[in-house]
Amino acid sequence: MRNLQTLSNQPFDLIVIGGGINGAATARDAALRGLRTILLEKNDFAGGTTSWSSRLIHGGLRYLEYFEFNLVRESLHEREVLLRNAPHLAKPLQMTIPIYRNGARSYRIIQVGMVLYDVLSYDKSLPNHRMLSRKTTRQLFRAMDADDLAGSAQYYDGQAEHAERLCFENILDAEQAGATTLNYAKVEDIHVGDRRITSLTCRDMLSDTTFEVKTHDKTVVLNTSGPWVDAVCGLSESSVSKGRKIGGTKGSHIIVDAFPGAPDSALYTEAKSDGRPFFIIPWLGQFLIGTTDERYDGPLDNIKADNDEVDYLLQETNAVLPAAHLTREDVRFTYAGVRPLPYAEGKKAGSISRDHILHNHSKEGAENLISLIGGKLTTHRQVGEEFVNAVFKHRGEAVPSCPTHTRPLPGAISLEDARVNEWHDRYRDRIAAAVLDHLIGIYGARTGEVLALIDQHPDLAEPVVDYAHDIKAQIVFAVQEEMAYTFVDILRRRTTVSMHKNYGFDALPVVAEVLREYCGWSEERCDRNIQAYHKFMAENCIPDYALEQEVPSLQTA
Repeated sequence: MRNLQTLSNQPFDLIVIGGGINGAATARDAALRGLRTILLEKNDFAGGTTSWSSRLIHGGLRYLEYFEFNLVRESLHEREVLLRNAPHLAKPLQMTIPIYRNGARSYRIIQVGMVLYDVLSYDKSLPNHRMLSRKTTRQLFRAMDADDLAGSAQYYDGQAEHAERLCFENILDAEQAGATTLNYAKVEDIHVGDRRITSLTCRDMLSDTTFEVKTHDKTVVLNTSGPWVDAVCGLSESSVSKGRKIGGTKGSHIIVDAFPGAPDSALYTEAKSDGRPFFIIPWLGQFLIGTTDERYDGPLDNIKADNDEVDYLLQETNAVLPAAHLTREDVRFTYAGVRPLPYAEGKKAGSISRDHILHNHSKEGAENLISLIGGKLTTHRQVGEEFVNAVFKHRGEAVPSCPTHTRPLPGAISLEDARVNEWHDRYRDRIAAAVLDHLIGIYGARTGEVLALIDQHPDLAEPVVDYAHDIKAQIVFAVQEEMAYTFVDILRRRTTVSMHKNYGFDALPVVAEVLREYCGWSEERCDRNIQAYHKFMAENCIPDYALEQEVPSLQTA
């Protein structure tokens, strides 16, 4: 239960606004270093840019073109930290770059980039790159377009298939260290006195009640709201910011089933039409294709991939893999998000720096406010460390050492751990091995907590839908242990059921049945959630061309 009155009666050392990956990492680091911390997120954790990312833990190979060597080095270091501290969620991913003679980047240029990438990742655990001839590339990728093919480059980066889970485990560790983390807690007003933020008026979106979060003389407020940074700064009647800080770009993705000529590993290739780099990535038995990179100044809520973007990604995939013949009918899911990049008028979208900035508002009317401009999934831990270091310096206190370099996330587990074999032995008659592996890939060391629900209620081992490995126990676990309050939370962020066949509509009756029986949800609450789920999918994930064709499932909403 959320005791909002208690929150109103205690001042905090640190207030974090925004529960995406960077806000979660900051709250975790702060709590581990002893700061009384509260995190406020207006929707669900990871509900914004984090949830709409390409799900890669990468060094940013293309940043080398813009001489951002420090950013590449930082990203490669953080990739290694994640592979070590969250092996269940961050995993190595082989990438292949097809190189064409008429492409924007020659074989030699890419080879130099590969060498630099290896040099900057000198402390990595992954293999070095290798350059492949045209002949070898053709042997390995027989479906790849061979016209003007010069060869390819292969290297390793990382993948977080469940990026939302990575965010949530930071939230979980923050809570265990003493932080208060609230989703569905919207900041509605920022009160300023004597050039300092004195309190925040917030609305609990679940009960539609307001509550106050107070500061004291040393409290620092961190704005980690991503694309909403400027909107949050504008909540105060007093000036706390001058000028536009965020100049976001839109990135859209599509998800398709395996297709003719689909590669066994990820491709990082240039679009034939405009030279823009994009990914074709194996993802949970499907393929994730993206991303676009266009200037965006529209509304920040309910963003979706438009028809032209979907067609562009289909066209460019077919160009590099001609046997694919992908069409709109092959698209299973789409999503789009806004990168919270620094405002840079006149710059080409792809050339805007992906580095992050901690912007202190002390000269703009709020001495205890710092905003994050930029930030990537890969570097979230580093962002948290920098933020907390800045907080201690702002308080005039010695900076304690940062524990997150070596501290594993709560679910961290290796496949060699004895518990993995124990779970397989104990549940082999009740759960298929592939399902159990899927659970371990989501919950890691916490898998035993999910399996305990099956010991109490054997029917919770049943699948949610017949085309995914998720089981009913995950629904109960999401609500009881993971702060999930809606069907969207459960099917889109605690699991990925919605991102497979039919937008997860097939799962709605099962979710409702489980929540009524095991979590005490009323039929009326479930019905409201079903309607809200349909609305969310229509506004964010179903292409307009599909809606125009009247998706049958929507007619039942």
